[in-house]
Amino acid sequence: MITLYGIPNCDTVKKARVWLADQQQDFTFHDFKKQGLDAATVRHWLKHVDWEILVNRKGTTWRGLPDERKAAVLDAASATALMLENPSVIKRPVLQTATTCHVGFKPEQYAEIFNH
Repeated sequence: MITLYGIPNCDTVKKARVWLADQQQDFTFHDFKKQGLDAATVRHWLKHVDWEILVNRKGTTWRGLPDERKAAVLDAASATALMLENPSVIKRPVLQTATTCHVGFKPEQYAEIFNH
């Protein structure tokens, strides 16, 4: 079971969805703005990906946070709390396969994941 997490209007998410469809990969798209995000999902991601990779510190959502909120993100627990209260801060897309998770999208990265 493959799930791609993100938001539909994100250019990188769009590219990942097109790549998966072109490669005839069966996947589910989870729009975490509309469908939400739970702590169990984020904890699962954190078993495979460091919180510092998941939190997109280059994005407009992060830049728009108050400095004291940014300063409070010091570890996986505080990063999880931020991601749950504001999923837009998550680097997109998050690709969850049966065995692991990957963040971001590059065609060569996905080709390697799916052995194409």
